[in-house]
Amino acid sequence: MNKLELLRTFVRVTELSSFTLAGESLGLPRSTVSEHVQALEELLGARLLQRTTRKVQATQDGRVLYERSKDLLAHMEELEGLFRQDEAQLTGRVRVDMPNVMARDLILPRLPQFMDAHPLIELEISTTDRQVDLLAEGFDCVLRVGAQPDQTVVARLLCSLPLLNCASAGYLERYGVPQTLADLADHHLVHYVRPLGSRSAGFEYLQGNKVQRIPMAGRVTVSSTDAYKSACLGGFGIIQAPALGMGEELASGELVAVLPGFSAPPLNVSLLYAGQRHLPLRVRVFMDWMADTLKENIASTG
Repeated sequence: MNKLELLRTFVRVTELSSFTLAGESLGLPRSTVSEHVQALEELLGARLLQRTTRKVQATQDGRVLYERSKDLLAHMEELEGLFRQDEAQLTGRVRVDMPNVMARDLILPRLPQFMDAHPLIELEISTTDRQVDLLAEGFDCVLRVGAQPDQTVVARLLCSLPLLNCASAGYLERYGVPQTLADLADHHLVHYVRPLGSRSAGFEYLQGNKVQRIPMAGRVTVSSTDAYKSACLGGFGIIQAPALGMGEELASGELVAVLPGFSAPPLNVSLLYAGQRHLPLRVRVFMDWMADTLKENIASTG
């Protein structure tokens, strides 16, 4: 049995504290993951994992092996790609998470270009807005919009998204079109918070280089971008969001831009990855492709 494969399986089980999650990450049945760990323990003559009904934890010997294995596997990745000049021969699985709007409107329509150039790479794409644990959930990289509270990951800034103030045509017929900031006292805001239960910043706008905030009433609070747009279309109030993903509704008049002189600060678009883990070449190549794709297309799509 390939000893490197045994080590890769052991490392994933240790990182995820689960045979099942490790199997999902590696594309292996749970039974195979268990067999790999058992074979490695027999090979080394040491108990590497402490199994309980709820969790799997590394023993003292297992922690030592885990640290050494990460370095060894990283070196092997480098050696395997050292003389590989043709990136089309890159192999393996890349697991990525990104916002649904970016996946739908920017990445997936252009993905055939990448897949044609790298026919041996397999992609697993998750679409969420929530903060994910890269190591625990087995993601190689994550695409995110806005400030990133997790200081344990590396954030590669790609570009910025300008924001629009929008409301539905029906809402504006009912409440009128705000012309000044003072008019907002008679309007509602759809509040976007992450996570639910946190406090909304209210209506934000830039005055010089300083962000100003106006508390506003609002009956609906959401925690996902899809719900944010839907609540606006439903007539529940004003939103402050990127034009990305709203082009059709703005063009048709379903959504109308308001208060153009009082835009919120733009949102940063970043690629996140775990700095403590070696990034295989296939992951770096995919990240570079995503970065180039977003930089080239965000402005025109917006």
